[in-house]
Amino acid sequence: MSLKHRFHSVTFALIAGVVATVGSLSAGAQERVIAKVNGKTLTDTDMKLAEAEIGSDLGSLPEATKRRVLIEFLIETQLFADAAEGQRLAVGSSFEEPMQYWRRRALRDAYFDKTVRETISDAEAKKFYENQVGAQKSDQEVRARHILVESHDKAREVYEKLAHGGDFARLAKEYSKDPGSKDQGGDLGFFGRGQMVPQFEEAVFRLKRGEVSEPFESQFGWHIVRLDDRRQRAAPTFEAVKGQVVASMIHRRAQQVAADLRGKAQIEYIDPELKRSLESARTVARPKQ
Repeated sequence: MSLKHRFHSVTFALIAGVVATVGSLSAGAQERVIAKVNGKTLTDTDMKLAEAEIGSDLGSLPEATKRRVLIEFLIETQLFADAAEGQRLAVGSSFEEPMQYWRRRALRDAYFDKTVRETISDAEAKKFYENQVGAQKSDQEVRARHILVESHDKAREVYEKLAHGGDFARLAKEYSKDPGSKDQGGDLGFFGRGQMVPQFEEAVFRLKRGEVSEPFESQFGWHIVRLDDRRQRAAPTFEAVKGQVVASMIHRRAQQVAADLRGKAQIEYIDPELKRSLESARTVARPKQ
């Protein structure tokens, strides 16, 4: 992969975070120099920026190996940059225009971090989580066993054995055609609504604990079901869903910030085709009177 492609694929949100961290250092602080290339220094900050760019490509390499790869990447980058300077490739619109674009992106991400991401505290996220969990209805789960056979006659035969004291788990191992539960005596574990086909769900959720259903048919064949247990599905803990909660809050706040900025801005679409396309989209989106 070329260095140019590498530069264009850099994750600016991560880089902006590193820049923000470095910017908080005092003006007199001296950065640790890691290496020099033709007299030019490579520092800890360079290493952090390189890791933000290509760190995900390095997988789970040992830390020492990762640092060696990063420093070699930095050295190669500096060598190519020096060669480009020697050929005066940093002069002209072909260089300045993409640099302006990437500068806007870096500024955008720095503002995003400061105005959106960093404004969401753990306490605020936990409050949001508690409000959402409190507003949700507790879902019920059931635990059931089933025996799946190919015909109504076979289902009636097995059902009669159960009615005369047959052991459900043993009969499931003997007769069931469901490879996923047969060896477990037909045990399906706990599941909630929406996880099974409608015919199966309707039959199992109306049973009482310990009750066995009459044979019924689904797209898979003929079933006999026994309800073993019911319980209320526990809500996930805050720690288990913290990442999703924070991501949702970031998304909402970003939309609000973007809307506020748009409301204060003067935006003019110049390209005629683009203007027509946007106007057409707005017309479709308007509610009918």
